[in-house]
Amino acid sequence: MGDMVLGVGAGVFIIALIWIVTLALTTFLTRATGPTKLGIIPVFLIAIIITLVLVFFPRASEVPSAEREVQIVDTFFIGRYVLLSLVSVVFLATLFMLLPLHFLEPVYAKPLRTH
Repeated sequence: MGDMVLGVGAGVFIIALIWIVTLALTTFLTRATGPTKLGIIPVFLIAIIITLVLVFFPRASEVPSAEREVQIVDTFFIGRYVLLSLVSVVFLATLFMLLPLHFLEPVYAKPLRTH
């Protein structure tokens, strides 16, 4: 069972794409005038035939093979979390050192203009 996305194979996405294109073409052809409007019938029949071929003649077997899947192991797991915690502590320390400078900035009174 090679290329699986969200638990389904590529055939499901191909069938969905075929029916999306069919829906778009039929929408365009319904707005046409004259004999062009009859183009909906072959488009719909071709979509049905391709769908039936993909459903009834699949390339892959239904039973998964006994191949062992590659297991990815993160060997730097602990080091990554130590680095994350160190960066978080440094960020919080700089934030709390910067806030007093921001809030305690002196505000000087403006001189009054006397005429």
